[in-house]
Amino acid sequence: MAENGDDQKEPLDISERNLQTVTQSLETGTRNATIGMINALHSTEIAQLLESMPYPQREQVWELVSKKNQADVMIELGDDVRNQLIKGMSAQQLANVTAHLDLDDSADFVQSLPDELINQVLHSLDNQHRERLEAVLSFPEDSAGGLMNTDTITVRPEVTLDVVLRYLRVLGELPDQTDNLIVVNRDNRYLGQLALTKILVNDPNKTVAYIMDADKPIPSNMPASEVARMFEDHDLISAPVVDANGILLGRITIDDVVDVIREEADHSLLSMAGLTDAEDMLSPVVPSSKRRALWLGINLLTAFLASWVVSQFDTTLEKVVTVAILMNVVASMGGIAGSQTITLVIRGMALNQLNRSNRRWLFNKEMIVALLNGTLWALVVALIAYVWFRDIAVGGVIAAALLINLLAAAASGVVIPIILNRYKIDPAIAGSVILTTVTDVVGLFAFLGLATVFLL
Repeated sequence: MAENGDDQKEPLDISERNLQTVTQSLETGTRNATIGMINALHSTEIAQLLESMPYPQREQVWELVSKKNQADVMIELGDDVRNQLIKGMSAQQLANVTAHLDLDDSADFVQSLPDELINQVLHSLDNQHRERLEAVLSFPEDSAGGLMNTDTITVRPEVTLDVVLRYLRVLGELPDQTDNLIVVNRDNRYLGQLALTKILVNDPNKTVAYIMDADKPIPSNMPASEVARMFEDHDLISAPVVDANGILLGRITIDDVVDVIREEADHSLLSMAGLTDAEDMLSPVVPSSKRRALWLGINLLTAFLASWVVSQFDTTLEKVVTVAILMNVVASMGGIAGSQTITLVIRGMALNQLNRSNRRWLFNKEMIVALLNGTLWALVVALIAYVWFRDIAVGGVIAAALLINLLAAAASGVVIPIILNRYKIDPAIAGSVILTTVTDVVGLFAFLGLATVFLL
């Protein structure tokens, strides 16, 4: 029995359903209903909605977001979308957004603003908020100090758990993601942490010093990527941050670390295509064109280099038509093999798994893998070439060229990112372009060179 067509439709996910509903509401012109619909969503859902809309509709929807929701939505947006929206906002409006955010989110937001607006926004804040924000902004954005929040609850080691419990009741509420109280001395020097669970299950007459954990704090200059790795390795929810003298500065919570992990994943994915982390899928045409033009131009130069190599063997191509038919096979196989290796190496760098002690082992391993795969597929390609053209020499030439290029691809896939990283060049951005050039040039040169020697 035939099913109803509607039953066969794939169900919409939440973000797509929100987009469809709001779009229909905008088209019908029911402004009040649209306002209520948008502001009933969570801030992350509103951000997803805005990022899923073309620029003109995005501005319409942003105007309907209530002032109290704008701060939370703004911090969830990608840099590109956020920069488009703040163009129409005054310094005071941006200051209002900043004041409604947690301190660490405020710092992230302010650092994402154009330089000419940062001072204006800071001067629009009250003194207390500005001083706390400037303390966080004094650290690099991608460091532990730049990630931290100063909303800590501290206790002294000599007090009893009963005193701590009464202190918490007086406070009334705890900062988000609080799983530990931070133990400090009278000089605010970090001593350890007191888990909330230990307060509940231990004798109230015991002192904090007796049951606290002397966990190591995070130095304020630790890179954000290392902070994320520490949270992952130790399953942390929060961790204290100290300066070089051990003085408590603040704490980092798991929600900030999740943002770091997501940003690093986005960076790796987009960089492989020569795009920036801020790339907005639905941004206007001209900015998108400008961003991509550079890497297209670089790729064009490398393509001309490969074409120049081919031009050096024009006599071979004129006399042996078979070569022209098969030469792309060698370059293509080398490109795929090299991409596999360079992706593995860049991932190892990102996870801090690649170091001087294991580079040689990795290089040798990749060369052996390339030798095994190269031999296998060289034999397969040689057999296909022989069956196709009935010429054993053609099969031998393409087999040898394929093996040479796969070995070159493996070596380049390991060496290129290591060299780029040494010179502070992001291998995720530049590595694939250089690798493609190497595999194209080596593959074509090997194939055409061997063809010139053995087929003419």
